[in-house]
Amino acid sequence: MDASEPRQERPLPKRGPPPAAPAPRDHLVWAIFNTLYMNFCCLGFVALAFAVKARDRKVSGDVEAARRFSSKARCYNALATAGSVVLPLLLGALIVTGVIHLSKLAQESVGFFTYQFSGSDDEEQ
Repeated sequence: MDASEPRQERPLPKRGPPPAAPAPRDHLVWAIFNTLYMNFCCLGFVALAFAVKARDRKVSGDVEAARRFSSKARCYNALATAGSVVLPLLLGALIVTGVIHLSKLAQESVGFFTYQFSGSDDEEQ
């Protein structure tokens, strides 16, 4: 290679914008479901508010804010769903155990009320 010749440089491959991360999910349908059907302590409504904010930010192009609001919406949706599923199951279990306890108590009280006070009658004579 001769130093007097100009160096031929290879053209660099054209790079486009870096591949964008996938847009965050807004969990709007899940939030609507929680708001309408399982609104435990208004968590479904709070999730709906964050889901709408996430969708607005995603449409406006602010992906980072959309990701934050989406994460909050997912957390509140999970809490609302868990609370709405676990609490009725817990209430049902408490009712069943209460009925069992009351039935045992009723069986024991039948024996108490049918007790004959025969010993007190003999002492009076």
